[in-house]
Amino acid sequence: MQYVLPPIATWCVGQACSMASLLLAAGAPGMRHSLPNARIMIHQPSGGVQGQATDIQIQAEEIIKLKKQINGLYVKHTGLPIEQIGEIQY
Repeated sequence: MQYVLPPIATWCVGQACSMASLLLAAGAPGMRHSLPNARIMIHQPSGGVQGQATDIQIQAEEIIKLKKQINGLYVKHTGLPIEQIGEIQY
């Protein structure tokens, strides 16, 4: 979406959950819309992990890294401060 020259309108008609909420936020400013009864859900990344302690630690670090990257994208597309994005997600 970021490489297309014309502005892109995004609409939430029913639900925009998880990554779909990020796609909705990535629409051009002023062209992001949701219907009155639409739901938008933002949550932190999750994953199932098993194995030795080092495997679990590596996976946890990857999830935290992904969370920071996704939060950065929400900040970029919405203009909200990172603190406010963190409050919304949980």
